[in-house]
Amino acid sequence: MKYYNNILETIGNTPLVKINKLATDVKALVLAKVETTNPGNSVKDRMAVKMIEDAEKAGILKPGGTVIEGTSGNTGMGLALACIIKGYKLICVLNDKQSKEKMDILRAVGAEVVVCPTAVEPEDPRSYYSVSRRLATEIPNSWYVNQYDNLSNRTAHYEQTGPEIWEQTEGKITHFVVGVGTGGTISGIGKYLKEKNPNIKIWGIDTYGSVFKKYHETGIFDKNEIYPYITEGIGEDILPANVDFSVIDHFEKVTDKDAAIYTRKLAREEGIFVGNSAGSAMKGLLQMKDELTENDVVVVLFHDHGSRYVGKMFNDDWMKERGFLEEKQKTAGDLIAGHADQSLVSVYAEELVSHAIAKMRKYSISQIPVMKDDMYVGSLNDSHTYQFLIDNPDSINSPISSIMQKPFPMVKEGASIEDVSKLIDKDTPAVLVELNNGKHHIITRQDIINSFA
Repeated sequence: MKYYNNILETIGNTPLVKINKLATDVKALVLAKVETTNPGNSVKDRMAVKMIEDAEKAGILKPGGTVIEGTSGNTGMGLALACIIKGYKLICVLNDKQSKEKMDILRAVGAEVVVCPTAVEPEDPRSYYSVSRRLATEIPNSWYVNQYDNLSNRTAHYEQTGPEIWEQTEGKITHFVVGVGTGGTISGIGKYLKEKNPNIKIWGIDTYGSVFKKYHETGIFDKNEIYPYITEGIGEDILPANVDFSVIDHFEKVTDKDAAIYTRKLAREEGIFVGNSAGSAMKGLLQMKDELTENDVVVVLFHDHGSRYVGKMFNDDWMKERGFLEEKQKTAGDLIAGHADQSLVSVYAEELVSHAIAKMRKYSISQIPVMKDDMYVGSLNDSHTYQFLIDNPDSINSPISSIMQKPFPMVKEGASIEDVSKLIDKDTPAVLVELNNGKHHIITRQDIINSFA
């Protein structure tokens, strides 16, 4: 029989998956290292177990102890799995920008969750760094993990993730791209890969509001660079000891909006349901595509699973509130969607006015196109017909051609709502739309109004 002794043994050996649609304009082969197949659904499982095991070996984590950590949620999940198997209590300290799903998941696996404000200085006693340290001094037999400065973090990736990527690409990797938070992933993998081939480029993805990029390029820690941002899991307002800037060749910044949009694109266009930092990493790679050639092999690491963001990046209302979701341009085809299954009602120029009135009454419509020889040659609307009959009562038995107005304007199915609305005014109550199947339909003023509802 083949089985694992516990869930921790299933960590690692995550797949490489080719990126197709989103990499159409990229000359290089783009491969995603999808870390969601780890039992905690993130790359952080690797270093969480490593940090606990190293603490046990060093004697600083004792049986029955309490593990305390400030986390964006993923490290907490990895620690939770290890604590369950090894018999420790876990307290996770999160800032309030983290998704509700992350908090709920941590509680589901037995962790105690403490939430702190995001928009405070790291030294502020309310920050999740400060609260984590304080709890570790107050709670007996406890250990503060400190993933930012605990070098077991990057050692885990040097020993595990780096070798996996090297072996999976048969040493052909030329570029490694990943979001940078604690710095353990990029530094451990980067160190291993550069030892194998110093020419491999290591690109870190940063976010606006973080200090990494400017510090890497200038050596200046600029507090003016720091401001609250939405992207989760990457960027920092501190310089963690785990960030080995010497192995990083370049930092690329990605906006909150682009990170969110590309997180959704990965799900909808690649079928890869991953988290916010993956969208940021993918967009950062695309921003640097001109530096790649057809001989390059790029590995971009996707940190965590999309289920932790269903209330945020994958929620249309959340995206719209922040101006991240571009409203799809409505077309003439969209405007008729509510009555596209109904046939267009029309009359012929040779018919009597009374026939047109009867059709308007039967179908509860106020305008109707007029045809002759299979062409649209005119139109009628109820207000014009009403006024004409008041002035000329006997015209009810006249041919429609004697009272019809000019034909309704004609547009293609793909015409924008803006173009359609410009054609409708007090003298032109409707527009005809030519569908892709050759048939025709009508767009009224009411259809335009309904589109805004």
